[in-house]
Amino acid sequence: MTYSLRQTGSFAGAAAGALLTASVIGAAPPGQLVDGGWHSVGQNDWEQRYSPLTQIDVASVDQLGLAWFADMDTEATQEATPIVVDGILYVTTAWSMVKAFDAATGEPLWAYDPEIDRKKGADACCDVVNRGVAYADGKVFLGALDGRLIALEARTGREVWSEQTTDPALPYTITGAPRIARGKVIIGNGGAEYRVRGYVSGYDIETGKMAWRWFVVPGDPRLPFEQPELEAAAKTWNGEWWTLGGGGTVWDSMAYDPALNSLYVGTGNGTPWNQELRSPGGGDNLFLASIVALDPATGKYKCHFQETPGETWDYTSTQPIIVATLRYETGPRKVILHAPKNGFFYVLDAETCRPVSVEKFAYSTWATGWDKTTNRPIENPAARFGTTGKAVILTPFAQGLHNWHPMAFSPETGLVYLPVTVSNAVYAPAKNFTPKLNGWNTGTDFAAGRDLYKEPGAPKPGEIESYLLAWDPVAQKEVWRAPNSVYGATGVVATAGGLIFSGNHAGEFAAYDAKTGKRLWAAPAGARVVAAPAAYAIRGKQYVAVLVGARGLPEGQPRTSTISGNNSRLLVFALGGKVQLPTELASGTTAAAKAFDPPLSTATPETITAGAQAYAPNCAACHGANGVAGQGAIAPDLRYSALLRDGAQWGRIVIHGERAARGMPGFGKTLGAKDSDAILAYVIKRANDAKAEGK
Repeated sequence: MTYSLRQTGSFAGAAAGALLTASVIGAAPPGQLVDGGWHSVGQNDWEQRYSPLTQIDVASVDQLGLAWFADMDTEATQEATPIVVDGILYVTTAWSMVKAFDAATGEPLWAYDPEIDRKKGADACCDVVNRGVAYADGKVFLGALDGRLIALEARTGREVWSEQTTDPALPYTITGAPRIARGKVIIGNGGAEYRVRGYVSGYDIETGKMAWRWFVVPGDPRLPFEQPELEAAAKTWNGEWWTLGGGGTVWDSMAYDPALNSLYVGTGNGTPWNQELRSPGGGDNLFLASIVALDPATGKYKCHFQETPGETWDYTSTQPIIVATLRYETGPRKVILHAPKNGFFYVLDAETCRPVSVEKFAYSTWATGWDKTTNRPIENPAARFGTTGKAVILTPFAQGLHNWHPMAFSPETGLVYLPVTVSNAVYAPAKNFTPKLNGWNTGTDFAAGRDLYKEPGAPKPGEIESYLLAWDPVAQKEVWRAPNSVYGATGVVATAGGLIFSGNHAGEFAAYDAKTGKRLWAAPAGARVVAAPAAYAIRGKQYVAVLVGARGLPEGQPRTSTISGNNSRLLVFALGGKVQLPTELASGTTAAAKAFDPPLSTATPETITAGAQAYAPNCAACHGANGVAGQGAIAPDLRYSALLRDGAQWGRIVIHGERAARGMPGFGKTLGAKDSDAILAYVIKRANDAKAEGK
C-alpha cells in the first residue's frame, strides 16, 4: 500500500447556513447535513442524493462555470460520487485509489493506492471500478477491489487498519462504497457471475473487527444454517445450488433508517444466471433479487421483499435504494423507493417491507404487469428460456432498465429522478454447460437465436434509447423525461435550488429544471460521464462536483489528458467559474482516429461460432454484446483494434495479461490459445460485417 501526503490542510467547518432553505432544514432526513457538506455518497442516511443548498438555482445556473479540475491517473471507468467533510473532498478512482483535495481550491492533499494486483481485474465482471468512500470519526473507509476493507486517517491518508472481508482464493470483488450505521462499517461484495456466495458484513469502526455477517442464500443444507431464516429459504431452492455458491452478492446500494433501526440492502443475481441449471424445477430462490432489512448493530434479519422471484436474467435488486416519507391522502408514510433492473418501480413499507404499490416505470417484455393479489410479476411464459429450452428476445437485457447509476429524490417536488436505459437481447440456454472454477458461469447463450431478430415484428437489437425520467412515486406515473442524444446512463443529484444535475455519454454535464425537465445549462465534460455528482458549500460558496471518464471517448472528442486515455477528471463547478478544460494534449497533438480497415475474415464458420461462444461470457460485459461496443460499453470496440492484424500480441494480451496495468486482465485461467484465436476470428468477422454495412 502506498500513500502520498501533500498537505494536511485546514479542516475548518464549511458553514453555509445562508444557502439553506428553512423548509428543508425542518424536514431534514436522518443524517441530512446542514453545514454545506456531503458526508456520504448518498448525502444522508436515507440515500436521497438531495442537496439542501440553494445558491445555485434555476435563476442563477446559467452563471455556472468550472472552478477547478483535477486529472485522474487511471483510464478505466470512473463511477464514484465524492464526499466532502470539513472542507476536504475525498474521491475514489478505478483500481480503488483514494484522493483528497481542498474542496474550495482543488489543491491536492494526499493520495492512497492500495496497490491492487492487476490480475484481480479478471475477477471483476464489469470493470475495475469503485463507487466511493464512507466517513466516520476522523476516518475514511474504502472497500478495495481485492476484498479488503481499509480505514484511513482522514487528515493524512495513512492506513489505520485493513481487514480481508473475502476469501482471496475465490473470485470475490468489491466495487461499492461502504456505509456507516450504529458504529459499524458495512460492506458487501460482487462476483455472482463467477462462483461465490453473497453476503454483507458489519465491522467495528475503531478496530476493524467483524461484528456480524449475513448470508444472502443458504449453504449446503446438510450443514447447520448460519441464520435461522436460511432454513426456510433453503426450501425455495432445488438441486445442489451451493456447489457454485448460489450468488446473491450485495455489490452496491444500501440505505439506513435510524428511527426504525433498519439497514436496507439490495441483493443480486443467482449463479448461474440460468435458473434451470442453478435450481432445477424452479423455486423462488430466496434471498436473490430482494430488498432485505437488517439490524445494523447485529446483522439480524427483520423483513424482506423479493422483487424478481426465481431470478434468471441477471435482474438484480442491487440498484440504489432510497428511504423517504411520502404524503398520501391517508397521511404521511415512510417507505422504501426502488427502481431495479427489472423495470418495476417499488414503493415498500419501510417497517414491514410489504409493497405499497408497484408499477412499470419503462417498457419491458419479460413480464406483462404486476399481480396485486399475489404481489408477484405476471411473467411472459416464453421468458423462462431455461425451462422452455428456446431462445427468446427480452427487454431489458442484463444491463437493466435502471442499473447502478444513482437516482435522486427531492422532498421539494416529491419526485424521483432516475436514468433509464431500454435495451434487449436474446437469452438462450447454454448447451453442454460445464461450470468453470475461473470465469463466468451464466449458463446462458447470448449468441444463439440471433435469427429471431429477422422475424416480422422483431425489435431493433441491442440498445434502443435512454433518458432521464422524473417519476411520481405516490401516483406511480411519469411526470417528464429528458431524452439522451447518445445512449447511456448517468447518475443524478437533486437540489433545493430546483435543479437536477446529471452528465451524459455525449460528453456534457447538464442541469435540468426539477419540475419540468427543461435543460437549463450544460458544460463540456471532455469525457463520458456515468458517475453521480455531489453538491457542497465552502465559506458561503456552493459547488457541484462530478467525476468523469468511462471507457472510450465521446464522438469527436480528442484525448486531452496526458495520464488517462479517456480524459478521466474531477470537475468542480461554481457560480462565476472561469477555468477552461484543455482542448488538446500538452504536446500540442491530439489523438488521431485510425482508418477502419480490418483484415479479411478467413476463418471457418466453426471457428467463428466457437469464438462467439467464448466471447459472450468472457468479453461481452466490457467490450459489448455480439462484438459491438455500444455507448454503454466500458471497454474499447475491438472491431477497430489494430491488434486484429497481430494474433501473437492479441494472445499475449488475452491470455497472459500483457495490458493488465491498463485495465485489461489476462484470462489464462479460463481461456486457452485455441479460445483466444477463435475470439480473434469472431471479432475479425464482426469487423468485416460492420465495414460491409458502412459503419
